[in-house]
Amino acid sequence: MRALVATNAIAEYLPDEQSGKPSSLPSLLQELKQRASGNMDEPFLNPGISEKQPLHVVMVDPKVSNRSSRFAQEFLSTIIFTIAIGLIWIMGATALQKYIGGLGGIGASGVGSSSSYAPKELNKEIMPEKNVKTFKDVKGCDDAKQELEEVVEYLKNPSKFTRLGGKLPKGILLTGAPGTGKTLLAKAIAGEAGVPFFYKAGSEFEEMFVGVGARRVRSLFQAAKKKAPCIIFIDEIDAVGSTRKQWEGHTKKTLHQLLVEMDGFEQNEGIILMAATNLPDILDPALTRPGRFDRHIVVPNPDVRGRQEILELYLQDKPVSDDVNVNAIARGTPGFNGADLANLVNIAAIKAAVEGAEKLNASQLEFAKDRIIMGTERKTMFLSEDSKKLTAYHESGHAIVALNTVGAHPIHKATIMPRGSALGMVTQLPSNDETSISKKQLLARLDVCMGGRVAEELVFGPDNVTTGASSDLHTATELAQYMVSSCGMSDAIGPVHIKERPSAEMQSRMDAEVVKLLREAYDRVKALLKKHEKALHTLATALLECETLTSEDIRRILLPFSEDRLSEQQQQQQQPQDEETLALV
Repeated sequence: MRALVATNAIAEYLPDEQSGKPSSLPSLLQELKQRASGNMDEPFLNPGISEKQPLHVVMVDPKVSNRSSRFAQEFLSTIIFTIAIGLIWIMGATALQKYIGGLGGIGASGVGSSSSYAPKELNKEIMPEKNVKTFKDVKGCDDAKQELEEVVEYLKNPSKFTRLGGKLPKGILLTGAPGTGKTLLAKAIAGEAGVPFFYKAGSEFEEMFVGVGARRVRSLFQAAKKKAPCIIFIDEIDAVGSTRKQWEGHTKKTLHQLLVEMDGFEQNEGIILMAATNLPDILDPALTRPGRFDRHIVVPNPDVRGRQEILELYLQDKPVSDDVNVNAIARGTPGFNGADLANLVNIAAIKAAVEGAEKLNASQLEFAKDRIIMGTERKTMFLSEDSKKLTAYHESGHAIVALNTVGAHPIHKATIMPRGSALGMVTQLPSNDETSISKKQLLARLDVCMGGRVAEELVFGPDNVTTGASSDLHTATELAQYMVSSCGMSDAIGPVHIKERPSAEMQSRMDAEVVKLLREAYDRVKALLKKHEKALHTLATALLECETLTSEDIRRILLPFSEDRLSEQQQQQQQPQDEETLALV
């Protein structure tokens, strides 16, 4: 029991815990009197001194006090929890309005209340002049450019085509490998066309909220309808146009809305939809059919003339020395696309700046080309003499086989300088742009892949071969599988194309043919290197001394060996007019 004692002051009396709590009112009063008589330091507990100082005692039930305290705590917790839920709801509603609500209304200007998520229209008048592209800036893809020029001409002068019954194409799909200039073509159309140009990336349609993508598609086409005739460009359309079998349910809505806008009940007269992708195979068939994308334009890698035009374009605003032969560089970079060539010129310019040169010279461009083809040199990497020797013989084996095998590509360079993840490499470059590859050329590639492993075995013994050939074996195995399963170059399997998941019996037969091709290549290379063993030792020694050898160096080193002279075909491939023809295998 507890008591509130009031005399001259009010204080709470708590009985001594050690003496035990009083259980009744008489016992509590008795204890209060005893405590007051023995403790004069507490005068307010001294009752009975006079009638003016009575003792007032109020009993307090502890259970009632505990219930009141507990109720107050629970009430306070409920209030705090309710406030927190309210704040979360307000924040969520604000975010939803920001992401979705901003696309709801398209005003006269064609943009919504949230400009960051509204359709983007290219305004050439406010763009920096250097950022405006035209067809003059597009090089190396004349066929694709010609088709798009027809579209621009149609937009500028539609009567020229409509008088004969021609119609404006609804959609144009640009396909091709990365870096070939698909987006640049779209920028050129934006610079050439005298109509509004709207653009958006495929990844910009989807967000974390369901339905945002479909709403943005509607918003984009609503803005375009108000400014027709116009062009809409969607970059990387595979982000929203992949086949619906691969998608989750809510992401299909964006594609469905795009299909409806392109060719639904409501006609979009005067709107041309352009799109670019490097993965056309995964696009939904309903998206790529005629009536939606009427034209499919392939943008390939540039040929020799195209590469020369691209190089001249990127070099025109840079000081270039007289020793730079642009035509030779163009012939020496088959397989390079526009992005690779732009990177080549940029690396050379940085190299010239580091060296303090006033102009770009041929050696800096050659350095840039080697860096793209072979990787960055790792000059600080320490290699023991034994490791260098083994690497030199490994790369010499590749080079000797390439030089003495009909159908093999000419050698560009051989090096034992570590580059990238490799300790050394031999780069081969075709003499011309390849459109198709013969069986003889594929077998020659198999032989060249085996050259390093066989050289290690012949020089250091079967027990000392290393893991350095693992990449070569991987490449050779994939090439043999390609020959057997896709090209019909196996007599046992026949001229068939095997599906990705063949039967167990067919898989076993394919594996046997792959092993057969690899073993035959291994035996051919072993016999060849035994025949040209002197040349192998000589070339390895030269690599240890110089670390890097060009095709001219290799031919000069091996020329004294009459038994190792190049075949007539290899000599023709490495004549001066073709020596600078370069490409990565």
